Amino acid sequence: MKLIDRSMTDVVAEAMASARVVALLGPRQAGKSTLARMLAVERLGADYLSLDDEPVRSLASADPAGFVAARERPTVIDEVQRAPELLLAIKSRVDRDPAPGQFLLTGSANLRRIPAVSDALPGRVDYLSLWPFTQGEIAGRREDFLTRIFKGQAPMIVDAPIGRHRYAQALLTGGFPEAHARPASARSRFFSSYVDSIIDRDVADASRVRDPASVGTLLRLLAARSGALARYDALARDVGIDGKTVKSHIDVLERLFLVRIRRAWHVNLGQRQVKAPKLYISDTGLLSALVGADEGRVRDDDGFAGALFETFVATELERQASWLPQPLSFWHYRDGDREVDVVIERPSGEVVGVEVKAGATVRSRDFAGLSQLRARLGSRMVAGVILYAGAH
Repeated sequence: MKLIDRSMTDVVAEAMASARVVALLGPRQAGKSTLARMLAVERLGADYLSLDDEPVRSLASADPAGFVAARERPTVIDEVQRAPELLLAIKSRVDRDPAPGQFLLTGSANLRRIPAVSDALPGRVDYLSLWPFTQGEIAGRREDFLTRIFKGQAPMIVDAPIGRHRYAQALLTGGFPEAHARPASARSRFFSSYVDSIIDRDVADASRVRDPASVGTLLRLLAARSGALARYDALARDVGIDGKTVKSHIDVLERLFLVRIRRAWHVNLGQRQVKAPKLYISDTGLLSALVGADEGRVRDDDGFAGALFETFVATELERQASWLPQPLSFWHYRDGDREVDVVIERPSGEVVGVEVKAGATVRSRDFAGLSQLRARLGSRMVAGVILYAGAH
């Protein structure tokens, strides 16, 4: 099977040339191990060790200082969250030796938010994200939508496929390499095993949750509400746990890169924290498998199609942002009945608004949220775009 080129490849290699430690984080099965192994052999001249290998993990956990001291070459350590004791040993090593490119760590949990390791490597590690494939990576091209739109270059697309059914297969497949490689009949088995393995193993590695099964129940419930505002009390009633536990479980799911949280954008920074966030499943293939959707449902169920398309755009844009040199932050906007699905902000304060429609027709009222946002921002708003299933 031909390997698909990843847009993050050069970014990771360049980070290793300047940082003592680089952590490449993202969901399981997104391709981190494949990319790390390739870089170890072809670009870094590094050893490769995986903590999914029981003997390696046992050695690392039993004697982390000795394990790290034995590394005489640059080293890739895959799934490092499985032996968090290693991080303090790595800290001690790189504090003594400031040479760049000593360790490339990969992890399927956000190391900065795991209680046991969150303070281990402050200021000593560059954090990068690797998500499942973008549509451009699948097609063999590198997307530049975000770069162009922040230059004020509106997309000039003609003769695009018309109708949401034309996009159904791509959205139902999603971007996980294994799902992309399988026929539709086998994808549901992959996603079922994928979720079960994360709930059974990774939840315990990344959290102190006592009832992992309730995390799985909540994940399936969130899939049915992807793109909706987070109503913690309602979720708590449906899962049968209290609201505080729901928030804790959602934090775990975000830590494992299964759920993405989009807080509400507001001119007043304080107001961004009090307005309800939106929640998305991090991949449309995973979302579709969790709710049991097929092409017929994309075609016939307006509510599901709207949530699926919005989830796709929100997650696809975050993936494309991961390799840009300038960090971007992602929000949603709501003012009364006017909303913008995705608000993208630069550190300079420049903003782009993106509204998503599953239909093939755009009407003037569909621009209401973007117009409202422009009225609030003036020249700070660089562009507003509607992405829809029509020709333009």
